[in-house]
Amino acid sequence: MHITSRLTSLTGLIGWLAVCFLASAVGALGTLDGGEFYRQLERPGWSPPGAVFGPVWTVLYALMGIAAWRVWLAGGFKANRLPLGLFLAQLGLNALWSWLFFAWQLGGWAFAEILLLLAMIVATLLTFWRVSPLAGLLLMPYLLWVSFAAVLNFSLWQLNPQLL
Repeated sequence: MHITSRLTSLTGLIGWLAVCFLASAVGALGTLDGGEFYRQLERPGWSPPGAVFGPVWTVLYALMGIAAWRVWLAGGFKANRLPLGLFLAQLGLNALWSWLFFAWQLGGWAFAEILLLLAMIVATLLTFWRVSPLAGLLLMPYLLWVSFAAVLNFSLWQLNPQLL
């Protein structure tokens, strides 16, 4: 690999991580009062404490950025328009969920949206896998966590109809 290629690769990695953490920041803006709101909710016994979510999401966004970078390395955006386009679309849905659930407190809409997000993650994972099996594998923890989050979203919505 030439120095220029290494520099381009590193710049790409930083760029994809930045895109992921930008989406994280947009979602986080919707959760500014999220801790307070989450503590008010009646939660199922298997619900994790609020402090778990930040570290888990930090790891997931890093894995997502690395996965997108791996696909991008295999020919850039032009060669991988569909997988990377799906990736960006699901990132937007990811950020929107926080607003629906925490900022706007729309439990039913958040649940419907997280189901759409899950479908987009599956589509992204499958298209990533075709380009780079490692990239697909890197999205598996994200798929599992969002699946768990969907069940939690549904449970919270059902347990808290007065708030959600």
